[in-house]
Amino acid sequence: MHGGLNSAQGVTVQATGTVKVVPDGVSFNFAVSVLAQSSETAMSDASATAEKVRAALDAAGVANDDIATQNVSVYPEYASSTTGTQTLTGYRAQQIFTVTLRDTAKAGEVVDAVIAAGGNSLQVYGVTPTLLDTDAAVAQAREAAIKSAKEKAKDYAGLVDANLGSVVYVTEVTSPSSPIPLMVGDSATASAPMAKTEINLGTQEVSVTVEVRWSLN
Repeated sequence: MHGGLNSAQGVTVQATGTVKVVPDGVSFNFAVSVLAQSSETAMSDASATAEKVRAALDAAGVANDDIATQNVSVYPEYASSTTGTQTLTGYRAQQIFTVTLRDTAKAGEVVDAVIAAGGNSLQVYGVTPTLLDTDAAVAQAREAAIKSAKEKAKDYAGLVDANLGSVVYVTEVTSPSSPIPLMVGDSATASAPMAKTEINLGTQEVSVTVEVRWSLN
């Protein structure tokens, strides 16, 4: 059957479609870290600070489903002297969180509110723009990949004096790539407490690669 999988005449090409989109969310990673003389006190103090942080997130309109506890730990902490002797300084309790901020316009304000609530017990690990809804971007990248593949196939058909026939098969070679931020958020420093945190969303890339085979007439 002409144009079938067993067709001797055909052309197979690969092409990648890439689109740049503005992130629609911000991933906020931080930890509540407390040092105390006992593990019980450290855990209690960390939990109390974590509750203040959760209250700040709730007041900012962040949903509970967007707040994830990554780890809770407590361990002894030691200080080393110049002679190499280690002395127990206390017990460190940590609660690590990842929060998804869907209102990108307010992301900086939320970060500042959490820092204010956590005080010196808060450690910010990262504020990263991220794509939450990739469906539209993937569809655009896929369309661009197919268009590019067809243009390549037409070129090859012309080079061998043939006409492009029907599509024999289409395969998505790779899944959409994990977007890598081109710009990251700028945070206020401790030396400028009155400064407001601004999150620069930048753009991210989403790519889809396809392999398509056409029959040749």
